[in-house]
Order: sequence, then C-alpha cells, then structure tokens
Amino acid sequence: MSKGLFAKKTIKSLLNEASDTKHGLRKSLGPIQLTAMGIGGIIGAGIFVLTGQAAAEYAGPGIIFSFIFAAIICVFAALCYAEFASLIPISGSAYSYAYATMGEFTAWTIGWCLTLEYLFSASTVAVGWSGYCVSFLNDFGVYIPVKLASSPFAYEIGKGWSATGALVNLPAIFIVAFIGGLVATGIKAAAGFNSIMVIIKLLVVFLFIGCGIAYVHPENWHPLIPENTGIFGELGWSGIFRGAGVVFFAYIGFDALSTLSQEAKNPQKDLPIGMLGSLGISTVVYIIMGLILTGIVSYKLLGVPDPIAVAVNAFGQSFLWLRLVIKIAILAGLTSVILVMLIGQSRVFYTMAHDGLLPHRFGTIHPKHRTPFFTTIVVTLVAMLVAGTMPVGLIGQIVSMGTLLAFAIVCFGVLVLRYTQPLLHRPFKCPFSPWIPLAGTLASIFQMLLLPGVTWVQLIIWMIIGCVIYFNYSQYHSKVRAVKRG
Repeated sequence: MSKGLFAKKTIKSLLNEASDTKHGLRKSLGPIQLTAMGIGGIIGAGIFVLTGQAAAEYAGPGIIFSFIFAAIICVFAALCYAEFASLIPISGSAYSYAYATMGEFTAWTIGWCLTLEYLFSASTVAVGWSGYCVSFLNDFGVYIPVKLASSPFAYEIGKGWSATGALVNLPAIFIVAFIGGLVATGIKAAAGFNSIMVIIKLLVVFLFIGCGIAYVHPENWHPLIPENTGIFGELGWSGIFRGAGVVFFAYIGFDALSTLSQEAKNPQKDLPIGMLGSLGISTVVYIIMGLILTGIVSYKLLGVPDPIAVAVNAFGQSFLWLRLVIKIAILAGLTSVILVMLIGQSRVFYTMAHDGLLPHRFGTIHPKHRTPFFTTIVVTLVAMLVAGTMPVGLIGQIVSMGTLLAFAIVCFGVLVLRYTQPLLHRPFKCPFSPWIPLAGTLASIFQMLLLPGVTWVQLIIWMIIGCVIYFNYSQYHSKVRAVKRG
C-alpha cells in the first residue's frame, strides 16, 4: 500500500496523453488568447477594492511596493509552472506535475486542493457578481428582492450557522449556469467571450487612470512610506509586507492557464508567454492603479468597501457617470474570473478521471464540442449549488490556502525533477534554479502560516474528506497501480 501511495507516472506516458489529438481536447488557443485568459483570471473586482483597502489599512501610498513584492512571489511560482507546463503539456496542471515527481497520493492531494481554488473560487466570485449585478440593476430602477439575491445561510466563527431568511441567490446561480454552458460547448467560444470581458475591464481601468491623472495631488504621496504606528503591520515597511499578503490574492488565477495545456496550439512556447505575460501586464496595471488612486485622495480615506467611488467623487459632479461604467467593468472582470476557474476545475477532474482516480465518465470528451462536457456540467451544477446557498465568508480564505499549497508543491516539484531527471529536455527552464524554486516554495509556505488558525482547521477537514474518497475509491481504480500490479 505504501508503495502505491508513491507510485509515479512517467514523463513519457504523460507526453503520450498530451499528444492524443484524435481523442483528446481540441487545440485552438494561441499566445494572445492564453494571455487574455490569464488576465481574465487575475484581474477581477480586487483591483477596484483591495487596492484602496490595503493602502488605507496597511501600506499607504507604499501600496505600490506591496504589489511589487506580491508579484515577485507569484513570478517565482509562475516560472515553475511555466517549466512544468512546457515539459508536461497536459491539462492536469499541478496535479499531473506532482504525479510525475512525488507520486499518486501527493498528486491526489494537489488535485483535491485545486478544487478549493477553482470550484470554490468560481462560486465565491459568483456571489460577488450577484451583489454588483443587483446594485447595477438598482441604478435603472430594477429591484431584485433580497430573499432571491442572498444566501439562505450565514456562518460566523464562534457562533456557527444561522438562517438569514433568504431563499436563494438567483443572480449567482444564473451567472454560473451561463458561463458553465459556454465552457461546455467549446473552448474557442469561451476564449472569445473572455477576450471581450478582458477588453471591457481594461478599457474602463485605463479610462479611470486617464481621468484621474488630472486630479492627482502629488502631496498625497508624501511620505511614500508613512511612518509605522508602533503596531506591526500598520504602515511602515511591516505594513507594506502585510499589504503584500492582502493583495497577493489579487494575482491568483494565472496558474489556471496550465490546465489549458492540451488545448494550446504550441504549449511549449505559448504557455510560458501566457503565464508570464498576463502576470506582467496585471502587475503594471495594479501599480499604476495604486499610484493614481492614492494620488487623487489621501490613503486614509480609502478604507471603505468602494474606494473607487471616493476617488470618483473627487472628480466632481460631472464624472458621476463613471461610477456606472466602473460597475460594468467589475461585472466583466468577475465574469471572466468565473469562466477561467470553471475551465480549470473541469480540466483537472478530466485528467484525474483519465488516471482512474475519479469515475471514468469524468474523463470523456463530447464528440462534437471536443470538451469534457459531462465534467463541466457536473462542476457547473455543484458551483451553482454552492454559489446559491453558501455564505461567501466561509470559503473565502480556504481558497487562498489551497492555492498556496499548490504553489508550494509545484515549486518543490521543479527541484525534485531537476535532481531526479536532470537530462530531460525542458523547452522552458526556470532561471536561477534551485534558488527561484526554493524561494517560491518557502514564500508560499510562509504566506500559508500567516493565514488564521481556523483556515488550517478548514483545510484539515477538507483533506480528511479527500482521504476518505481516495482510500475508498481512487486507490482501487488507479491505472498506475494496476500497471504496477501487472
């Protein structure tokens, strides 16, 4: 049994799976579409909310350094993901990389953690989309009853569960159903829709920046790094580092590109371009946004749920229309995030089913659409259920925990494979190895340690559920174990 837990898939077998163009996924994505997918997964409502809140509570105008430090951590992970994605261009992402380097049980653990990132992220973002949609419709005199736009349950740490009186969150269910249907019917159509959403939100961001430049007061940037209040994390350099921990989660999403490896025309070249390109563009946008926002008004005024509205108010009455436009950008941003997360989750389950760790039906391809149609529909239905009924606060931080664990194992996996198979042809090599993979591993673990203790409890419970499934189903249906048994 212990040998089975560490059973590995060979690089050759993974490459054979990736090269199956007749029965596999349709290869239709180029570098521009992949970069757009990455931007779609990264830039959501966080750019309009986290920037102001992190500046007000932690970093002041020094929020630009928080974005830079957070980006450095993500670049470490992105370089490791890019090496694996070019070496093993298969849709399983971190799950498949772990299978080739550390064995089946570690791979299962990562696949189960990716569900936290992709499936629950889609549901969480859908709840946020619902709130902005209701607000947007209210501006036009269209009102959705609170009972039909909220979770029927609430959860508070220490108090437990309670009923809210609501019935279901219909807008959240609607957007997940719409995006799930789009993803199920074809990756090309989904990528085209994502590109439109990305263009909309970037245009609005540039519009805000363009309008805001004329209202910047340079004195708001002085001092660039406000003096620490005497409490760790409140301004000063400690505040900048704590702010980096907050805005780090605004970068999550680029890793989902690795699940599109089997649908990329030239994965060895295009995936590293897509990952690093989308991360670089998003970082530049975040830094400029942070500079403009803290230049328009004092950072002390930005600790509100809608800091962009504070800045727009400073433009004067003639710019109130910009609030409506920004809501459109937020809706577009959240829509593209949901799309990328649903794609990522369906591709991970598809790959796990191919290995026998999930039922065979999850690994089937639709003969017409050439997508994992059944898997996508199941993932969509579960995401609809979670988005329509579960409180968003319960699953928010556990998403970050699962993501960081995946980052840590991918970075460590690069170190393992460089040591165990140094002569492999790597189309893209993570530079400065072993230092960057090691830094990525340690940085991800460090960020995990900063999360609240209750998040660790949630992770342990989630992993126990995963172990029950693995030891009662997956280990008995594993194709790798079957081969080794002869």
